[in-house]
Amino acid sequence: MSTYNKPYLTFEQQLALLKGRGLGVTDEAAALACLRRIGYYRLSAYWYPLRQTVLSQAAGSSQITVQRADAFRPGSTFEQVLALYVFDKRLRLLVLDAVERIEVALRVDVSYRLGRRDPFAHMNPALLHGNFTKKVNATGRTAYQNWLDKHQQMVARSREDFVRHYQQKYGEPFPLWVAVELWEFGMLSTFYQGMQVADKDAIAARYGLPDGQLLQSWLRALNFVRNVAAHHSRLWNKNLVDQPKLPRAGAVPAFDPVIGQPAVASRLFVMLCILLHMMRVVSPNSSWPARLRQLLDGFPAAPGLSLADMGFPAGWEGHPLWR
Repeated sequence: MSTYNKPYLTFEQQLALLKGRGLGVTDEAAALACLRRIGYYRLSAYWYPLRQTVLSQAAGSSQITVQRADAFRPGSTFEQVLALYVFDKRLRLLVLDAVERIEVALRVDVSYRLGRRDPFAHMNPALLHGNFTKKVNATGRTAYQNWLDKHQQMVARSREDFVRHYQQKYGEPFPLWVAVELWEFGMLSTFYQGMQVADKDAIAARYGLPDGQLLQSWLRALNFVRNVAAHHSRLWNKNLVDQPKLPRAGAVPAFDPVIGQPAVASRLFVMLCILLHMMRVVSPNSSWPARLRQLLDGFPAAPGLSLADMGFPAGWEGHPLWR
């Protein structure tokens, strides 16, 4: 049973509560409009880091924990909260822009690589890795069987004209270069993981990476970031659930400065580095790096907040990927 017992508050009461906790509001009408349009709970993720911190220690324990008080840090304002919200929204859109380009390019890479051997390679277990097609999990199924189920669901649900055209003219299954257009990024990432080592390595080399295992890790992490952004969730200071592997020293020299820095590898900074690296292959003439830098240069000024909360280390401007 839920123990939630906080009272329902009108928008005016919500704003009064925030002001009572020390959040400055210079334009109450604008603040109320934001609460009506965006919502108290969604905005709370952006004023949370502006709340004061309190150190606590349980009786008989030497461990000190850091908690957030209800009161805000001196100088915190509703306008800063909104600026951080808008910054995060623009960041999500930039990330989705880059991921889309990478996803489209990877679809071509996969279908071109395997399609030359079999137009229906995705339906041919012999062309995929044995761990993907033969290793049975606790449910008695292989990862490939689960992936095929998902693939068939995507085909059945699709209302795309090209799907109806191929079904009517040729029937199923679709050739790989057609089928791949129905896959979500997660499906594409899983299929890449299930490819044979030589095929994965060949595609990874196109992105200047030493092996397919590294790209496989990057794709999983990109899928996580993409899902956060696509569902309009807070991204800017998100902890990475599936942290990407970093190349060994010297393998991709541009990443050498971030090797051995756990705080960097667990935050968005490393994902932005990965996007910058891959975008220089996929869209070398794109203005995306400049637009990202422009956004970062305008990071909202607020008490206690900085790009370090995103994992940006000191001197990041001089790192090869950011010059």
